[in-house]
Amino acid sequence: MTGRLTASLHRFAEGVAAALLAVIFVAFIVQITLRYVFNWPVGWTSELSLAAWLWLVLWGAAFVLKDEEEIRIDLVASHANRRTRRAIGAVGAVSVIVLFGMSLPASWAYVTFMKVEKSSYLGVRMDIMYSIYIVFALAVIARSLRQLVRGPAPGPAAGEAALPPSAL
Repeated sequence: MTGRLTASLHRFAEGVAAALLAVIFVAFIVQITLRYVFNWPVGWTSELSLAAWLWLVLWGAAFVLKDEEEIRIDLVASHANRRTRRAIGAVGAVSVIVLFGMSLPASWAYVTFMKVEKSSYLGVRMDIMYSIYIVFALAVIARSLRQLVRGPAPGPAAGEAALPPSAL
C-alpha cells in the first residue's frame, strides 16, 4: 500500500512539474507573439516565466528528483567499503540537516516578511512566491533524515566506475 501511495505522490509531483514547464513554455510563446507579431511588449510573461521556473526548480529538487539521480561528489566514498561509505553518508546527512535546520528560522522570517511586497506585473504576494523555498528546505531535511536512517544508496564497488563505460 505504501509503495502505491508513494508512486501516486511521485506521479502527482511530476505532473505539477510538467504543468509548471508548460506554463513557462506558453508564457514564452505568448511573449514572443505579443512582442514580435503585435509589437506589444508586456512584462507579465517574463514575470510568470521566472516565477514558474523558480517553483519548477525547487519543486523538482524537493519531490521529483530521486536519490540516485542527485549529483554527488563521491570521489572518496566511491573507493571505500560499505561501512566507510555509510559513515561518510551519515556525516553528509547530518551536515545537511544541521545547516538547513539552522537556516529555517531566518528563511521563515524572510518569507513571511515578504508578505508586504507584491510582484510588479501579476501582483502576487512575494511570500507566496518564495514559500516554495520553505517546502524545499523541509524536503531536503526529510530526505537527509531518511538517508541517515537507511544509509546511502548502494554505490559502485571499490575501483568500479560510477557511470557505465558507455556514459563516459
